[in-house]
Amino acid sequence: MGIGKWIAGYLGWIVLGPIGGIAAFLLGSLVESAVKGSHSSQGYEFIPGQDSQEQGDRNSFLLSMLVMSAYIIKADGKIMHSEMEFVRGFLRQNFGIEAEQQGNDILLRTFEEQKRQGPAAFRNTIRQSCREAARFLDYSGRLQLLNFLVLIAQADGHVDDTEVKALKEVAGWMQMQESEVDSMLHLEGGSLDDAYKVLGVSPSASDDELKKAYRRLALEHHPDRVAKLGDDVRKAAERKFQEINAAKEKIWKARGL
Repeated sequence: MGIGKWIAGYLGWIVLGPIGGIAAFLLGSLVESAVKGSHSSQGYEFIPGQDSQEQGDRNSFLLSMLVMSAYIIKADGKIMHSEMEFVRGFLRQNFGIEAEQQGNDILLRTFEEQKRQGPAAFRNTIRQSCREAARFLDYSGRLQLLNFLVLIAQADGHVDDTEVKALKEVAGWMQMQESEVDSMLHLEGGSLDDAYKVLGVSPSASDDELKKAYRRLALEHHPDRVAKLGDDVRKAAERKFQEINAAKEKIWKARGL
């Protein structure tokens, strides 16, 4: 991932707001691709034959991820090393050292911008960014973005109430149900109660209601629906899809279905 798109995206976001940031990010990507060819030396690929809409969706996902990550990391008033490292590790593993360094710089500067704007103004900036994400990404793409933010909040081993509130704010601003956050927070739980929360239903729900809830989740979280966002996002979706199926199997077994 080269420096052009990240610098353009960051400057555009700071100067013009989230809308300008995404536009500048896309422009930086196109310019860089024209100069360097079909892919960069750090592994961020502009896939030959991939239409501009798919590339735009992927770029929008990545920039939104960084902007919203800063909001979640700072939600409890602290910048935890474990949460920062989670973001850096994601960038390093999927896009290389250069992307990790640039993404880290953007996060740090975003924290500075948050301090400059003040909590209320910065919260409004994030709200605008979420609304832009809702325009550029379909529901399945937004689910994966929200899941990434939940994983950041969990990175230090504890999800504070202020982080849960921030996650639900982001979900609402992206035109998603707040219950999606509750479902994601219980993905790794091993109890039957956790399994019901993953599927978003009460233990008193009928078998038909349970099956309907599972079919909806299976459709929304199917990895093929986010394939256009890249292999890294698709792999994350595959893990979540497996966890949803594990919750389903636990309930099915308990009910003898």
